[in-house]
Amino acid sequence: MTREIPTDSGKVALVTGASRGIGYGIAEALVARGDRVCITGRNEDALKEAVEKLGADRVIGVAGKAHDEAHQAVAVERTMEAFGRVDFLANNAGTNPVFGPIAELDLNVARKVFETNVISALGFAQQTWKAWQKENGGAIVNIASVAGLAPSPFIGAYGISKAAMVNLTIQLAAEMAPGVRVNAIAPAVVKTKFAAALYEGREEEAAAGYPLKRLGVPEDIGGAAAFLLSEQAGWITGQTLVVDGGLFLHAGVA
Repeated sequence: MTREIPTDSGKVALVTGASRGIGYGIAEALVARGDRVCITGRNEDALKEAVEKLGADRVIGVAGKAHDEAHQAVAVERTMEAFGRVDFLANNAGTNPVFGPIAELDLNVARKVFETNVISALGFAQQTWKAWQKENGGAIVNIASVAGLAPSPFIGAYGISKAAMVNLTIQLAAEMAPGVRVNAIAPAVVKTKFAAALYEGREEEAAAGYPLKRLGVPEDIGGAAAFLLSEQAGWITGQTLVVDGGLFLHAGVA
C-alpha cells in the first residue's frame, strides 16, 4: 500500500524526544497535516527507524541528549538547513529515573530530572526563537503532566519538574508575545514505554479510575498538540491543556 502524501503545509516543526511514544505521536500528527518535521532522540537507531516510518521525504532526525546545549543548537541548525524555517517547537523530551519518597531523593538525580525535563525545553525554545521565531512568529507546545498539577507520590521529582514546565510556559508566553504562542499539555497516563511501569500487567485496573475508562494513547496527545500548533488555536497562549480522560473530575484529585 502506497503511503498517501499530504499537501505540503509550508510549515516546519521540531519535536524533541520523538523516536517513540508521545513525541512520535506529535510528529505523526504534524506530518499527516503536511508539516515537515525534525525529530530528536538519544538512540540513533530508533530515530532512524522513526524517520523511515514517518517518511524520510518529510522528516529528518538528529540524535543527541536533550539537555546538551550543543545538540540543541545542531538540531535547530539542521532543521533550518533542511527546511529553511522552524515554525513550531514541541518540547517532549523527558526523564523519570527514580521512584520513591522525595524526602530521600538523591539531589544529583533531582538535578538530572530538571536538566532534562525543564532546562532542555528552555534551551530549545531559546534556539528556535533566535533562529526563526523572533522575526517570523510561530508556536511552542511544552509537554507537562498531571503530575505537575497535583501531588504525585513516589514520582515527586518528575512532578515538580512538570510544574516548572507549566510555569516556564507562562513565562515564555508572556515574553514571546505577540509573535509566538506558547502553551502546554498535561497528560495523565499515556500508554508508552516511558509510562509502562504505571500500567503494564494491570491496565484494566489502572484505567478504572478514569471516567472515559481507558488510558491515553500517543495519538490523543498528538491531536491536542497539532491543534495548539495551528491557526485554529491562534488566540490561545499561556495555557495548560489537561488531557486526562476525565481523571481530574474525581473529587480530591485536583
